[in-house]
Amino acid sequence: MTGKEFGVFLPVANGGWIVSTATPVLNGGWPQNRDAAIAAEREGFDFVMAMGKWRGFGGTTNHWGTSLEAVTMMAGIAAATRRIKVWATLHAILHNPAVAAKMIATLDHISGGRAGLNIVAGAFQGEFEQMGAWDAALDHDARYDLTEEWTAIVKRLWREPSVDFAGRYFIFKDCVSEPKPLHPPELICAGMSARGFEFSVRECDGCFIGGRNEAETADASARARALAARLGKPIRTYCMMTVITAATDAEAEAKADRYRRGLDEGAVLGMLQSYGVAGNAMTARAQGAFMTQTAVGSPATCARKIEAFLRDCDIDGLMFVFDDYLEGTQVTGREILPALRSAFA
Repeated sequence: MTGKEFGVFLPVANGGWIVSTATPVLNGGWPQNRDAAIAAEREGFDFVMAMGKWRGFGGTTNHWGTSLEAVTMMAGIAAATRRIKVWATLHAILHNPAVAAKMIATLDHISGGRAGLNIVAGAFQGEFEQMGAWDAALDHDARYDLTEEWTAIVKRLWREPSVDFAGRYFIFKDCVSEPKPLHPPELICAGMSARGFEFSVRECDGCFIGGRNEAETADASARARALAARLGKPIRTYCMMTVITAATDAEAEAKADRYRRGLDEGAVLGMLQSYGVAGNAMTARAQGAFMTQTAVGSPATCARKIEAFLRDCDIDGLMFVFDDYLEGTQVTGREILPALRSAFA
């Protein structure tokens, strides 16, 4: 695949990716997600993605405390769309690989070959401990060892008539899974630890990367490409981007400042407790309300900022998030994407 890809990270959990009491209401419900996905397709985006989330962060907004399940929601979106790619999320420590393989194959058939899978090793103890699905004997790297076996089995079930597998974590005997996907689902992962990064580049088609600043993001993209080159395989790098637009730069900046002033400190504290005090780039950014890289300004200003970010960081694609999904998707699709498509044609 060549060219840049642009997608929308659906608001599958309430609050989206701005931890604030001052943003438009995102309730994590089906109508908002369905309408955002349909708008994304209509406005020319390439993909939509839904994360998997099982417990929120509390605070005044109960951020991410209400969420839809990713695969079943994306099946509904697949049936409501015709062109856009639909990427769902599964946790390797939670879903048996044979069940996962059939779930995504089913999504692929519903979508006519548009399915993708975001693989998550499952790192946040509170989400899984509440349902008895946390194995304290597995440390961080061991969870990726498990995920590696899980991924190998899923890939084989998608292409082989029968699978035998004897690993440390899974034993499969003459396991069958029909039908096969219509098209090999794209695999993506967002592991940024040393072990997670290596897994993402080696086993997936694309990796979501991030950084506390543009220099860190550019370094992560360069490291992904260098590792892929050593492995003799291609890799695509993606990053998240929050777009806040208004008619003028000043109006957009005022809106962003309002969101920052409304920071839900309780939710950020819950996030830090979930991810660990050291956190990651997302939690570091969240302390300023925005969980991702941001582009704030008029549509023309945002287009220039995004183009520069893609060039400077050598990123293959962006997954956009918005404060208001219908307005943001429409404005970005009509006034920002054409400039980006032209710049990278």
